[in-house]
Amino acid sequence: MRQIWIEKFGAPDVLKVKEAPDPAPAAGEIRVRVEASGVNFADIMGRLGIYPDLPPIPVVPGYEVAGRVDAVGAGVDASWIGRDVIAMTRFGGYADVVCAPQGQVFARPEGMSALEGAALPVNYITAWQLVVAMGGLKKGETMLVHSAGGGVGIAATQLAKHIGATVIGTASAGKHEALRELGVDHLIDYTREDFEKRTREITGGRGVELILDAVGGESVKKGFRILAPTGRLGMFGASSMATGRTRNPLALLSFALQTPWLQANPVTLMNENKGVFGVNVGHMWNETPRIARWFEEILGLWKEGVVKPQIAKTFAFAEAGAAHDYIQSRSNLGKVLLTP
Repeated sequence: MRQIWIEKFGAPDVLKVKEAPDPAPAAGEIRVRVEASGVNFADIMGRLGIYPDLPPIPVVPGYEVAGRVDAVGAGVDASWIGRDVIAMTRFGGYADVVCAPQGQVFARPEGMSALEGAALPVNYITAWQLVVAMGGLKKGETMLVHSAGGGVGIAATQLAKHIGATVIGTASAGKHEALRELGVDHLIDYTREDFEKRTREITGGRGVELILDAVGGESVKKGFRILAPTGRLGMFGASSMATGRTRNPLALLSFALQTPWLQANPVTLMNENKGVFGVNVGHMWNETPRIARWFEEILGLWKEGVVKPQIAKTFAFAEAGAAHDYIQSRSNLGKVLLTP
């Protein structure tokens, strides 16, 4: 098999493709011949050396794949062999063969491509947790989503519009037309507009009920101020820490200094009737049955046409560095994938 390794921290070109023997599935595991692997911002932070969950290097990153089962371990029904599936991996997903526990493998619905399948788990489960499970978004409420053109932003928009909410999104101007077609009601160009000011204008000064923030730092401080009474701010990333091709100590310091550590204290939250929460699907591995229930609901919405993964671009394994560059340059509208 071929795998993509992080052998040292640094720029995208540190990612290296290496050969290794095919793994044998252990008891309770399913082996998948991978057709597509998802690329996520956590992988980029891992490559930079600023992702605390990354195992010691050298390591193969990657959380999600789609492909076809070719072998199963002891205790797994042999009827899985030959099925098209989606699998969640705790690292190791940048490979053309992976083994995953049966509880993290899902039959791919008829008609769903491997590209669509690999685009679903991380983005849509994150969006589900943000919008439905913890954000509690309701019909008639308003949601502000940062990085609206990213995989989570598009997934969250689809869920919010299905619920009947209004969506405000931040994105560079070049993505606005496409995002309107994808359902975003109001767009803010974060490169030249103050999202706090524009959100107040759009909502008539009231603010919003839900904010999804993957930026961190100053963005969280501003977001907290524009929450309406009973508003919730969900944090699911810290892209402001990863501003260059290599680790940037100044960006890390700026993130730490600008993050409102004391603003969301219990007394303030009570007095202002606001809530703050965080989402990291990578820390939900002990909640596999719950994740599975969420994902089955997501697959049901795909069958209904509500969930429609947007594929920005695919890259060959040898182009993994270019895939990371593409995301860091904020060029993507939707999901970036690797195809063996």
